[in-house]
Amino acid sequence: MILVTGATGKVGRPLVERLVDDGHKVRAMSRSVDRADVPEGVEVIAADLLNLDTLADAADGADATFLLWPFSSPEQAARSAPGVVSALASRSPRVVHLSAHAAEGNPDSFWAIVEREVEARAREWTQLRPVGFAGNTLMWADQIRAGDLVRWPFGAARRPLVDERDIADVAAAALTGDGHAGQRYVISGPELLRQDEQVALIGKALGRTVRWEEPSRKEAREQLRVSLGGFSSPHDVLDAWESFIAHPEPVTTTVADVTGTDPRSFATWARDRAHLFR
Repeated sequence: MILVTGATGKVGRPLVERLVDDGHKVRAMSRSVDRADVPEGVEVIAADLLNLDTLADAADGADATFLLWPFSSPEQAARSAPGVVSALASRSPRVVHLSAHAAEGNPDSFWAIVEREVEARAREWTQLRPVGFAGNTLMWADQIRAGDLVRWPFGAARRPLVDERDIADVAAAALTGDGHAGQRYVISGPELLRQDEQVALIGKALGRTVRWEEPSRKEAREQLRVSLGGFSSPHDVLDAWESFIAHPEPVTTTVADVTGTDPRSFATWARDRAHLFR
């Protein structure tokens, strides 16, 4: 039995599907999950991660747990992660945590705080540290639906964006297989692409040309204030993107090493998700 928290999210949903396809029993947990969200045969639990009694019940009997921490505040992580991780780890011997590549360089981030709790409390743990998600480019969807121009900052910023399905495949391997305990897997796509190149590939998937235009930093800050919804600071995000011009995230072989299958390209992701930009 595998417990998947955040089961309706960008990684949780394909993870549930992968585990079911591989013949595993799955317990899907999310605040908003319902029967229609998951494949037939999956046990559904609609619960909040911070409800420790419900969380412990959800983890009871689970051989492994996939942990998605949904809160971006470091203060929230420091306050709540010890109880949450204890509730999971006391019932489930293996915890696979969806962290981020940024955790390594930012020990005060919520990712790093939760990582430390997982490593201190779980009998077996694996940290998944993906770079930027391919699905984050959906922040351009409204502009692409409205026309053939994306106005966004730092078109020269390069990233090896990772398909969320590849993260799910690595997670499935760590949850169900041996040899992953104590690993910190940095997960990336197969190639570095500039942001303006990503937009061009989305346009190609749609069968039309989509152009890139650079706004001022002030305009970009206001765009981000809306699109981020308070999850991250616009200043921090802009600084991070600017840094990717000269210092992009690493391209790794983790997906192939762990799953035996090459990672999906961003062009493949764009073709498969083109309907989301129409």
